Amino acid sequence: MTSARKLDLRVYAGLILFGIITPILFPNYTSQVAVMWLMVLMAVTWDMTGGQMGYNSLGNVIFFGLGMYASAVVQISMFADVAEYTASFGAMYVEFTEVQYFTGLALGIVVGGIVATLFALLIGPFMLGLRGPYFAIGTLGLAVAVAELIAGWGYVGAGSGISMPVYPGVAGESTFVWYILMGVTALLAHLFVRWLYSTQFGLAMNAIRDDEDKAEAMGIRTTRYKVLTWAASAFFLGMGGAIFGNMSGFIEPLEVAFPTATFGIFMVAMALLGGKGTLWGPVLGAILFHIVKEATWTYLLGWQWVALGAIIIINIVYFQQGILGWAQDKWPAAFGLTVDRGPGDQPTGDTRPEAAE
Repeated sequence: MTSARKLDLRVYAGLILFGIITPILFPNYTSQVAVMWLMVLMAVTWDMTGGQMGYNSLGNVIFFGLGMYASAVVQISMFADVAEYTASFGAMYVEFTEVQYFTGLALGIVVGGIVATLFALLIGPFMLGLRGPYFAIGTLGLAVAVAELIAGWGYVGAGSGISMPVYPGVAGESTFVWYILMGVTALLAHLFVRWLYSTQFGLAMNAIRDDEDKAEAMGIRTTRYKVLTWAASAFFLGMGGAIFGNMSGFIEPLEVAFPTATFGIFMVAMALLGGKGTLWGPVLGAILFHIVKEATWTYLLGWQWVALGAIIIINIVYFQQGILGWAQDKWPAAFGLTVDRGPGDQPTGDTRPEAAE
Protein backbone atom coordinates (compact mmCIF):
# COMPACT_ATOMS: atom_id res chain seq x y z
CA MET A 1 0.00 0.00 0.00
CA THR A 2 1.45 3.38 -1.04
CA SER A 3 1.96 6.23 1.43
CA ALA A 4 -0.66 8.29 -0.45
CA ARG A 5 -3.26 5.55 -0.03
CA LYS A 6 -2.42 5.19 3.66
CA LEU A 7 -2.87 8.94 4.07
CA ASP A 8 -6.23 8.76 2.30
CA LEU A 9 -7.41 5.99 4.62
CA ARG A 10 -6.39 8.02 7.66
CA VAL A 11 -8.30 11.04 6.40
CA TYR A 12 -11.42 8.94 5.71
CA ALA A 13 -11.17 7.39 9.17
CA GLY A 14 -10.74 10.79 10.77
CA LEU A 15 -13.73 12.30 8.98
CA ILE A 16 -15.95 9.31 9.79
CA LEU A 17 -14.90 9.46 13.45
CA PHE A 18 -15.59 13.18 13.50
CA GLY A 19 -18.99 12.55 11.93
CA ILE A 20 -19.86 9.97 14.60
CA ILE A 21 -18.81 11.91 17.69
CA THR A 22 -20.03 15.39 16.65
CA PRO A 23 -23.76 14.86 17.35
CA ILE A 24 -22.83 13.16 20.64
CA LEU A 25 -20.36 15.73 22.00
CA PHE A 26 -21.73 18.84 20.26
CA PRO A 27 -25.47 18.28 19.72
CA ASN A 28 -26.12 22.02 19.42
CA TYR A 29 -23.93 22.18 16.32
CA THR A 30 -25.45 19.25 14.45
CA SER A 31 -27.28 21.45 11.94
CA GLN A 32 -24.18 23.53 11.22
CA VAL A 33 -22.09 20.41 10.59
CA ALA A 34 -24.85 19.01 8.37
CA VAL A 35 -24.55 22.14 6.24
CA MET A 36 -20.77 21.63 6.24
CA TRP A 37 -21.30 18.19 4.68
CA LEU A 38 -23.44 19.93 2.05
CA MET A 39 -20.56 22.36 1.40
CA VAL A 40 -18.21 19.39 0.94
CA LEU A 41 -20.68 17.81 -1.49
CA MET A 42 -20.94 21.03 -3.49
CA ALA A 43 -17.19 21.55 -3.70
CA VAL A 44 -16.48 17.94 -4.69
CA THR A 45 -19.14 17.86 -7.42
CA TRP A 46 -18.11 21.26 -8.81
CA ASP A 47 -14.48 20.13 -9.02
CA MET A 48 -15.43 17.26 -11.29
CA THR A 49 -15.92 19.69 -14.17
CA GLY A 50 -14.14 22.78 -12.89
CA GLY A 51 -10.96 21.21 -11.52
CA GLN A 52 -10.50 17.88 -13.25
CA MET A 53 -11.88 18.87 -16.65
CA GLY A 54 -11.21 22.63 -16.77
CA TYR A 55 -14.82 23.72 -17.36
CA ASN A 56 -15.56 26.33 -14.70
CA SER A 57 -19.31 26.41 -14.19
CA LEU A 58 -21.10 29.21 -12.36
CA GLY A 59 -24.46 27.50 -12.67
CA ASN A 60 -24.16 24.09 -10.98
CA VAL A 61 -26.69 25.36 -8.47
CA ILE A 62 -29.26 24.49 -11.17
CA PHE A 63 -28.95 20.81 -10.27
CA PHE A 64 -29.25 21.60 -6.57
CA GLY A 65 -32.52 23.45 -7.11
CA LEU A 66 -34.00 20.99 -9.59
CA GLY A 67 -33.32 18.11 -7.20
CA MET A 68 -35.00 20.05 -4.42
CA TYR A 69 -38.16 20.81 -6.39
CA ALA A 70 -38.33 17.33 -7.94
CA SER A 71 -38.19 15.79 -4.48
CA ALA A 72 -40.89 18.13 -3.17
CA VAL A 73 -43.25 17.29 -6.04
CA VAL A 74 -42.72 13.55 -5.58
CA GLN A 75 -43.22 13.66 -1.81
CA ILE A 76 -46.44 15.65 -2.10
CA SER A 77 -47.93 14.11 -5.25
CA MET A 78 -47.85 10.60 -3.80
CA PHE A 79 -50.56 11.51 -1.29
CA ALA A 80 -52.05 14.87 -2.35
CA ASP A 81 -52.67 17.17 -5.30
CA VAL A 82 -49.59 19.36 -5.75
CA ALA A 83 -51.39 22.37 -7.24
CA GLU A 84 -53.92 22.40 -4.42
CA TYR A 85 -51.24 21.84 -1.79
CA THR A 86 -49.17 24.80 -3.05
CA ALA A 87 -52.14 27.17 -3.47
CA SER A 88 -51.35 30.66 -2.22
CA PHE A 89 -54.03 30.65 0.46
CA GLY A 90 -53.35 27.16 1.76
CA ALA A 91 -56.32 25.38 0.21
CA MET A 92 -55.43 22.16 1.98
CA TYR A 93 -53.31 20.77 4.80
CA VAL A 94 -51.95 17.23 4.68
CA GLU A 95 -50.64 15.40 7.73
CA PHE A 96 -48.36 12.65 6.49
CA THR A 97 -47.99 9.42 8.43
CA GLU A 98 -44.52 8.07 9.18
CA VAL A 99 -44.77 5.47 6.41
CA GLN A 100 -45.98 8.06 3.91
CA TYR A 101 -43.34 10.57 4.90
CA PHE A 102 -40.32 8.28 4.79
CA THR A 103 -41.50 6.52 1.63
CA GLY A 104 -41.90 9.88 -0.09
CA LEU A 105 -38.58 11.12 1.29
CA ALA A 106 -36.59 8.12 0.05
CA LEU A 107 -38.19 8.21 -3.38
CA GLY A 108 -37.91 12.00 -3.53
CA ILE A 109 -34.15 11.96 -2.90
CA VAL A 110 -33.58 9.38 -5.65
CA VAL A 111 -35.85 11.19 -8.11
CA GLY A 112 -34.15 14.48 -7.26
CA GLY A 113 -30.82 13.03 -8.36
CA ILE A 114 -32.33 11.48 -11.49
CA VAL A 115 -34.12 14.65 -12.60
CA ALA A 116 -30.93 16.70 -12.17
CA THR A 117 -29.00 14.08 -14.14
CA LEU A 118 -31.51 14.03 -17.00
CA PHE A 119 -31.43 17.82 -17.21
CA ALA A 120 -27.62 17.75 -17.40
CA LEU A 121 -27.77 15.11 -20.15
CA LEU A 122 -30.32 17.18 -22.05
CA ILE A 123 -28.67 20.58 -21.83
CA GLY A 124 -25.06 19.38 -21.61
CA PRO A 125 -24.33 18.93 -25.35
CA PHE A 126 -25.35 22.55 -25.97
CA MET A 127 -23.75 24.22 -22.94
CA LEU A 128 -20.53 22.22 -23.04
CA GLY A 129 -19.97 23.28 -26.64
CA LEU A 130 -18.94 26.60 -25.10
CA ARG A 131 -15.46 27.09 -23.69
CA GLY A 132 -13.71 29.30 -21.18
CA PRO A 133 -15.57 32.40 -19.97
CA TYR A 134 -18.40 31.74 -22.42
CA PHE A 135 -19.23 28.48 -20.64
CA ALA A 136 -19.01 30.14 -17.22
CA ILE A 137 -21.30 33.03 -18.17
CA GLY A 138 -23.62 30.71 -20.09
CA THR A 139 -24.16 28.46 -17.06
CA LEU A 140 -24.71 31.50 -14.85
CA GLY A 141 -27.36 32.80 -17.23
CA LEU A 142 -28.98 29.38 -17.37
CA ALA A 143 -29.18 29.22 -13.57
CA VAL A 144 -30.82 32.64 -13.38
CA ALA A 145 -33.27 31.74 -16.16
CA VAL A 146 -34.30 28.43 -14.55
CA ALA A 147 -34.83 30.16 -11.20
CA GLU A 148 -37.08 32.77 -12.81
CA LEU A 149 -39.06 30.12 -14.69
CA ILE A 150 -39.68 28.21 -11.46
CA ALA A 151 -40.62 31.48 -9.73
CA GLY A 152 -43.39 31.95 -12.27
CA TRP A 153 -44.72 28.37 -12.26
CA GLY A 154 -47.86 28.30 -10.17
CA TYR A 155 -48.02 24.51 -9.99
CA VAL A 156 -45.03 24.47 -7.63
CA GLY A 157 -46.05 27.55 -5.68
CA ALA A 158 -44.26 30.08 -7.92
CA GLY A 159 -42.57 32.78 -5.86
CA SER A 160 -44.56 31.84 -2.76
CA GLY A 161 -42.61 28.59 -2.42
CA ILE A 162 -43.58 25.23 -0.96
CA SER A 163 -43.91 24.21 2.67
CA MET A 164 -42.35 20.76 2.85
CA PRO A 165 -44.11 17.88 4.64
CA VAL A 166 -43.56 18.07 8.39
CA TYR A 167 -41.19 15.50 9.86
CA PRO A 168 -43.36 13.04 11.86
CA GLY A 169 -40.81 12.10 14.54
CA VAL A 170 -40.07 13.59 17.92
CA ALA A 171 -38.59 17.08 18.31
CA GLY A 172 -34.87 17.20 17.50
CA GLU A 173 -34.82 13.84 15.75
CA SER A 174 -35.07 15.35 12.27
CA THR A 175 -31.80 17.28 12.71
CA PHE A 176 -29.95 14.03 13.29
CA VAL A 177 -31.63 12.42 10.26
CA TRP A 178 -30.57 15.27 7.94
CA TYR A 179 -27.09 15.14 9.42
CA ILE A 180 -26.74 11.44 8.59
CA LEU A 181 -28.24 11.74 5.11
CA MET A 182 -26.09 14.72 4.15
CA GLY A 183 -22.92 13.14 5.52
CA VAL A 184 -23.51 9.82 3.76
CA THR A 185 -24.28 11.57 0.46
CA ALA A 186 -21.08 13.62 0.68
CA LEU A 187 -19.06 10.49 1.50
CA LEU A 188 -20.56 8.56 -1.42
CA ALA A 189 -19.83 11.45 -3.78
CA HIS A 190 -16.20 11.56 -2.69
CA LEU A 191 -15.75 7.79 -2.93
CA PHE A 192 -17.25 7.95 -6.42
CA VAL A 193 -14.89 10.67 -7.64
CA ARG A 194 -11.94 8.89 -6.06
CA TRP A 195 -12.77 5.80 -8.13
CA LEU A 196 -13.55 7.83 -11.25
CA TYR A 197 -10.27 9.74 -11.19
CA SER A 198 -8.32 6.47 -11.01
CA THR A 199 -9.84 5.14 -14.25
CA GLN A 200 -9.19 5.87 -17.91
CA PHE A 201 -12.25 8.11 -17.75
CA GLY A 202 -10.34 10.28 -15.27
CA LEU A 203 -7.34 10.43 -17.61
CA ALA A 204 -9.65 11.56 -20.42
CA MET A 205 -11.04 14.31 -18.16
CA ASN A 206 -7.52 15.56 -17.47
CA ALA A 207 -6.64 15.38 -21.16
CA ILE A 208 -9.60 17.65 -21.93
CA ARG A 209 -8.42 20.06 -19.25
CA ASP A 210 -4.84 20.13 -20.54
CA ASP A 211 -5.60 20.48 -24.26
CA GLU A 212 -9.06 19.64 -25.58
CA ASP A 213 -8.10 19.99 -29.25
CA LYS A 214 -5.25 17.50 -28.91
CA ALA A 215 -7.53 15.17 -26.96
CA GLU A 216 -10.00 15.20 -29.83
CA ALA A 217 -7.20 14.61 -32.32
CA MET A 218 -6.18 11.53 -30.32
CA GLY A 219 -9.66 10.08 -30.73
CA ILE A 220 -11.18 11.01 -27.38
CA ARG A 221 -14.86 11.80 -27.76
CA THR A 222 -14.63 14.93 -25.65
CA THR A 223 -18.30 15.90 -25.79
CA ARG A 224 -19.36 12.53 -24.43
CA TYR A 225 -16.89 12.73 -21.55
CA LYS A 226 -17.88 16.29 -20.72
CA VAL A 227 -21.60 15.56 -20.67
CA LEU A 228 -21.24 12.38 -18.62
CA THR A 229 -19.03 14.15 -16.08
CA TRP A 230 -21.50 17.01 -15.72
CA ALA A 231 -24.35 14.52 -15.37
CA ALA A 232 -22.51 12.58 -12.65
CA SER A 233 -21.94 15.74 -10.64
CA ALA A 234 -25.60 16.70 -11.18
CA PHE A 235 -26.80 13.40 -9.71
CA PHE A 236 -25.12 13.90 -6.34
CA LEU A 237 -25.92 17.60 -6.25
CA GLY A 238 -29.58 16.87 -7.01
CA MET A 239 -29.75 14.45 -4.09
CA GLY A 240 -28.09 17.04 -1.87
CA GLY A 241 -30.72 19.58 -2.90
CA ALA A 242 -33.52 17.12 -2.09
CA ILE A 243 -32.14 16.56 1.40
CA PHE A 244 -31.52 20.25 2.04
CA GLY A 245 -35.05 21.15 0.94
CA ASN A 246 -36.49 18.86 3.59
CA MET A 247 -33.96 20.10 6.12
CA SER A 248 -35.02 23.70 5.47
CA GLY A 249 -38.72 22.85 5.72
CA PHE A 250 -39.62 25.49 3.16
CA ILE A 251 -38.33 26.04 -0.35
CA GLU A 252 -38.63 28.95 -2.72
CA PRO A 253 -36.81 29.54 -5.99
CA LEU A 254 -34.45 32.49 -5.52
CA GLU A 255 -33.02 32.20 -2.01
CA VAL A 256 -33.29 28.49 -1.16
CA ALA A 257 -33.42 26.38 -4.32
CA PHE A 258 -31.30 28.45 -6.75
CA PRO A 259 -29.13 30.73 -4.54
CA THR A 260 -26.68 31.74 -7.27
CA ALA A 261 -25.19 34.62 -5.27
CA THR A 262 -24.41 32.39 -2.28
CA PHE A 263 -24.19 28.64 -2.81
CA GLY A 264 -23.51 29.11 -6.52
CA ILE A 265 -20.40 31.15 -5.73
CA PHE A 266 -19.47 29.27 -2.56
CA MET A 267 -18.92 25.98 -4.37
CA VAL A 268 -16.42 27.62 -6.71
CA ALA A 269 -14.64 29.50 -3.92
CA MET A 270 -14.33 26.37 -1.76
CA ALA A 271 -12.72 24.32 -4.51
CA LEU A 272 -10.29 27.14 -5.30
CA LEU A 273 -9.43 27.62 -1.63
CA GLY A 274 -8.57 23.97 -1.03
CA GLY A 275 -7.02 23.32 -4.41
CA LYS A 276 -8.99 22.60 -7.58
CA GLY A 277 -8.07 19.51 -9.52
CA THR A 278 -6.98 17.59 -6.42
CA LEU A 279 -8.78 14.78 -4.63
CA TRP A 280 -8.87 16.30 -1.14
CA GLY A 281 -8.54 19.99 -1.96
CA PRO A 282 -12.29 20.64 -2.35
CA VAL A 283 -12.97 18.84 0.95
CA LEU A 284 -10.37 20.90 2.80
CA GLY A 285 -11.57 24.11 1.18
CA ALA A 286 -15.21 23.39 2.03
CA ILE A 287 -14.47 22.68 5.69
CA LEU A 288 -12.28 25.77 6.14
CA PHE A 289 -14.64 28.01 4.21
CA HIS A 290 -17.64 26.85 6.21
CA ILE A 291 -15.85 27.36 9.53
CA VAL A 292 -14.85 30.90 8.54
CA LYS A 293 -18.35 31.59 7.23
CA GLU A 294 -20.01 30.47 10.45
CA ALA A 295 -17.49 32.38 12.59
CA THR A 296 -17.92 35.63 10.65
CA TRP A 297 -21.71 35.28 10.64
CA THR A 298 -21.53 34.92 14.44
CA TYR A 299 -18.87 37.43 15.45
CA LEU A 300 -18.60 39.82 12.50
CA LEU A 301 -22.22 40.24 11.53
CA GLY A 302 -22.39 43.05 9.02
CA TRP A 303 -18.80 42.43 7.92
CA GLN A 304 -19.20 38.77 6.99
CA TRP A 305 -19.27 39.42 3.25
CA VAL A 306 -16.17 41.61 3.51
CA ALA A 307 -14.33 38.79 5.31
CA LEU A 308 -15.38 36.15 2.78
CA GLY A 309 -14.56 38.47 -0.12
CA ALA A 310 -11.10 39.07 1.35
CA ILE A 311 -10.51 35.31 1.58
CA ILE A 312 -11.45 34.85 -2.07
CA ILE A 313 -9.22 37.74 -3.21
CA ILE A 314 -6.20 36.51 -1.19
CA ASN A 315 -6.77 33.00 -2.51
CA ILE A 316 -6.89 34.10 -6.15
CA VAL A 317 -3.96 36.54 -5.91
CA TYR A 318 -1.52 34.59 -3.70
CA PHE A 319 -2.66 30.93 -3.67
CA GLN A 320 -4.04 30.21 -7.14
CA GLN A 321 -3.18 26.53 -6.75
CA GLY A 322 -5.08 26.40 -3.43
CA ILE A 323 -3.89 25.26 -0.04
CA LEU A 324 -3.43 21.61 -0.95
CA GLY A 325 -1.86 22.42 -4.30
CA TRP A 326 0.64 24.69 -2.55
CA ALA A 327 1.39 22.01 0.06
CA GLN A 328 1.91 19.34 -2.59
CA ASP A 329 4.37 21.56 -4.45
CA LYS A 330 6.28 22.30 -1.25
CA TRP A 331 6.28 18.82 0.32
CA PRO A 332 5.55 16.30 -2.49
CA ALA A 333 6.97 13.32 -0.56
CA ALA A 334 4.48 13.85 2.27
CA PHE A 335 1.68 13.21 -0.21
CA GLY A 336 3.29 10.21 -1.84
CA LEU A 337 4.25 12.14 -4.95
CA THR A 338 7.37 11.62 -7.01
CA VAL A 339 9.04 14.28 -9.14
CA ASP A 340 11.23 13.22 -12.04
CA ARG A 341 14.21 15.39 -12.80
CA GLY A 342 15.00 16.08 -16.42
CA PRO A 343 17.78 18.05 -18.12
CA GLY A 344 18.66 21.17 -16.21
CA ASP A 345 17.26 19.63 -13.01
CA GLN A 346 13.75 20.82 -13.90
CA PRO A 347 10.70 18.84 -12.71
CA THR A 348 9.18 16.89 -15.59
CA GLY A 349 7.14 14.18 -13.89
CA ASP A 350 3.44 13.91 -13.22
CA THR A 351 2.71 14.99 -9.66
CA ARG A 352 -1.01 14.34 -9.61
CA PRO A 353 -2.18 12.27 -6.61
CA GLU A 354 -3.74 9.63 -8.84
CA ALA A 355 -0.48 9.33 -10.78
CA ALA A 356 1.38 8.63 -7.56
CA GLU A 357 -0.95 5.73 -6.80
